[in-house]
Amino acid sequence: MTSVALYTINNSASSIARLCRASRSAHGTADFHSFVARYSTLRKCAFLPGGKWSCIRAGTRQMSQASPGRISLGRYGKGVFLVAGAAAVTGVLAAGVSHFQRAEMATKIFKVEEVEGDMRERCKSFMSPPVTDIKVLEQRKDEMCTRMEMLIMETQAAFCKALEEVDGGTFKVDSWTRKEGGGGISCVMQDGKVFEKAGVNVSVVFGNLTEEAAKQMRSRGKVLKGKDGKLPFCAMGVSSVIHPKNPHIPTVHFNYRYFEIEEADGTKQWWFGGGTDLTPIYINLEDAAHFHKTLKKACDKHHPKFYPDFKKWCDNYFYIRHRGETRGIGGIFFDDMDSPNQEEAFNFVKSCAKTVVPCYLPIVYKHLNDSFTPEEKDWQQVRRGRYVEFNLVYDRGVKFGLATPGSRIESILMSLPLTARWEYMHEPTKGTKEAEILEVLRNPKEWV
Repeated sequence: MTSVALYTINNSASSIARLCRASRSAHGTADFHSFVARYSTLRKCAFLPGGKWSCIRAGTRQMSQASPGRISLGRYGKGVFLVAGAAAVTGVLAAGVSHFQRAEMATKIFKVEEVEGDMRERCKSFMSPPVTDIKVLEQRKDEMCTRMEMLIMETQAAFCKALEEVDGGTFKVDSWTRKEGGGGISCVMQDGKVFEKAGVNVSVVFGNLTEEAAKQMRSRGKVLKGKDGKLPFCAMGVSSVIHPKNPHIPTVHFNYRYFEIEEADGTKQWWFGGGTDLTPIYINLEDAAHFHKTLKKACDKHHPKFYPDFKKWCDNYFYIRHRGETRGIGGIFFDDMDSPNQEEAFNFVKSCAKTVVPCYLPIVYKHLNDSFTPEEKDWQQVRRGRYVEFNLVYDRGVKFGLATPGSRIESILMSLPLTARWEYMHEPTKGTKEAEILEVLRNPKEWV
């Protein structure tokens, strides 16, 4: 299942963030330059908590939309070997080059392969013991449910530790159980120095689907045949929404999940879903390009059509129909990925999950000390109101959670900001920065 690593770098996301702080302290400027230079040189490499970077052997695939809401990957050919870049930071950076481009100047290539390591050792880096007992995970270590649970726990830990470094605060770790089966781990930081509210949740639940939840799935083309009206299921995922205090730091959201349903004859339907998207209050072209390029690189490892197709899907999914605008500037979104096989689909999800730190943290550091006016803060509150509208009216995850008995409401509604604002008939003045972002939200554009 795994290969032996030929090379690892013992720097965690925490130490990388500390590097940024040191750079800011030494030079009196935002620590963004050093962070990007070090971090992005590993841009073709996957990050594992515990400080390990790895490269993935991927296949070249052909993908087509078989039907609305379903992904068909078709045939694929093996043989694309991706190599990792180890940091070889140059002494002098050319003047006039953008923050993100500077990282391209310091790349050295080494061959490495992926390593997952001992399961108990991996669990030590988590924010909390996993939902499923470690002994059970060890007994079924090759099953997809176990592998996905380990991935979402690692993703939660890596992101939380990176956010703690930049904020200086600490996440409250709240483990909970669901009497119908399973549980979760909610990590929330409120009223921090940088983040007004930051939540990173893991849930692993199982039981029987309610008729309402089954109806939602059938509406998306799922053919579900239960026994005596029961449909045993297992669902797990990691989800996060980060609401910064500074209106020049965007809100980010990501979610990666796995679903399994057992039908009457004992066969199992399974699929993956997820995505990452950015919601800026003001447009910054460099930020948008960096965010989308990072996601595109992860997608391109698996198929050249993934990014354009999933970017379009993201724009369509995060559309607030009653407002006629998107929630943000998008990213990627996919659902019901169930082909060509579990291994290929899982590898793609893993690549995407490992972008959550490098696609967002450089943007946070870049704008860490940006000043803002009361009027800009008010506009942030208005845009947060739109965020709330989408999540409560359209979001599939919220709908499924509210329709599932025993769901933890606090975790489901974690995505909502602490504060928001609704103004009657609000429309920004033409030619302003507020009108600029609204035009983009009404007419989504290509960023790479």
